[in-house]
Amino acid sequence: MATFGTLSDRLTETFRNLRTKGKLTPADVDGTVREIRRALLDADVALPVVKDFTAKVRERALGDEVSKALNPAQQVVQIVNEELVAILGGQQRRLQFAKNPPTVIMLAGLQGSGKTTFAGKLAHRLEKEGHTPLLIAADLQRPNAVNQLQVVAERAGAAIYAPEPGNGVGDPVKVARDGVEVARRQQHDVVIIDTAGRLGVDADMMKQAADIRKATDPDEVLFVIDAMIGQDAVNTAKAFQDGVDFTGVVLSKLDGDARGGAALSVASVTGRPIIFASTGEGLDDLEAFHPDRMASRILDLGDILTLIEQAQSAFDEEEAMKVAEKLATETFTLEDFLEQMQQMKKMGSMKKMLGMLPGMGSMKEQLENFDEREIDRTEAIIRSMTPGERRNPKVLNGSRRLRIARGAGMTVTDVNQLVQRFEQAAKMMKTVARGGMPNIPGMGPMPGARPGASAKRGKQPKAKGSRSGNPAKRAAENAGISAAAPATGSGFGLGAAKGAPTEADLAELQKMLGRG
Repeated sequence: MATFGTLSDRLTETFRNLRTKGKLTPADVDGTVREIRRALLDADVALPVVKDFTAKVRERALGDEVSKALNPAQQVVQIVNEELVAILGGQQRRLQFAKNPPTVIMLAGLQGSGKTTFAGKLAHRLEKEGHTPLLIAADLQRPNAVNQLQVVAERAGAAIYAPEPGNGVGDPVKVARDGVEVARRQQHDVVIIDTAGRLGVDADMMKQAADIRKATDPDEVLFVIDAMIGQDAVNTAKAFQDGVDFTGVVLSKLDGDARGGAALSVASVTGRPIIFASTGEGLDDLEAFHPDRMASRILDLGDILTLIEQAQSAFDEEEAMKVAEKLATETFTLEDFLEQMQQMKKMGSMKKMLGMLPGMGSMKEQLENFDEREIDRTEAIIRSMTPGERRNPKVLNGSRRLRIARGAGMTVTDVNQLVQRFEQAAKMMKTVARGGMPNIPGMGPMPGARPGASAKRGKQPKAKGSRSGNPAKRAAENAGISAAAPATGSGFGLGAAKGAPTEADLAELQKMLGRG
């Protein structure tokens, strides 16, 4: 996640320095703990949390479990991981539903913290889980708050109770109380109450929130806090805990580029669990908060479990079985390729999914440069083909490729690169279907994979560079070698490799050669 980017970089760099040491001295441990302390303070983690965390890490790192370990560096990473999980709340905590519906969930927090958006996301999530939520518009102070919740409810496909226009008109306590009764009569099993926020903590706000809590007796009071507000998060959380109290925390805007110390402070300081993390603007950008998975992401150990869950929710198991059977017996076609991409789009942002893979912290720049629209461009090219061309790409001659490129609003080069990438993907799919482990182009051999046949036969010949004495000619000839080499563009074949010569570059070189 972007919020923990800097912290993750600092911690992984610290551990990288440890890996060269076969045995850790007390000085090594002290130096590591000092770097961890600096990284946490820079990330805006509350000072008491930092002191407690580093003291525990130091005590354990100097103990027998590290000094007697075969790999002390890995042991220290494990200790830091376990302590991170502890300050993030230890165990995952799910929503508590009432034995006798409706379950009443009250939202509290400062203005601008993302309560209304979260209300829609939660309603959407609960709808998908088979619940029938009712949103209650009890924020009658903020201009257009009621209207905003109505729009959010419509997008989420959820029912809403909004008897007052808001903008300072109406009694929020009465609306909340009546809304719960309406939900009971109409047999909604969950009620989500959107309450008013202020730009700062004040007595009126706290009293109104406390009165709504008293009138509705909620099963859950979720405190929604902006993950980007840093040290203020702790003071705000404490003020709400004293004034209203809450049963759980929701971290909003966890996809931002701030330092993210709120997430590492709130659960520890308040003793209340983080239940959800909001990671984007879309209705599906809401994750159940798992302390162990978040700690893994911070330490760049990946979050494979969340990735698997997202895949399971998006992919049709029956369809997956059909594809597996087809791969084992038939040819993988561009129609199959298109279906697989459409399934992937259902999973959400490719950047987020790739960011959950272990070690992707070191490829941050490549991730940032990844263009999500490439999947749409690839889809446009395939849709411009006839059914026969999709089933048998070998018939794609020059005139057909030109027609497809024009139909998709792309270039013939884009079509050529897609076909080339598709052929590589088809080979890879066949290898996997037969139980093999493929080498992914541009990524080198997979960890733990046996070397392929080409590797056994010997190394691939290297492309020789030009030895011309004329610098312009040498550059042009080297560019020719690069152009002849296999394309290493994006995973879907669109976009040239970084640093590859453009047509303008080659034209300039030709001019220089002409002058020479």
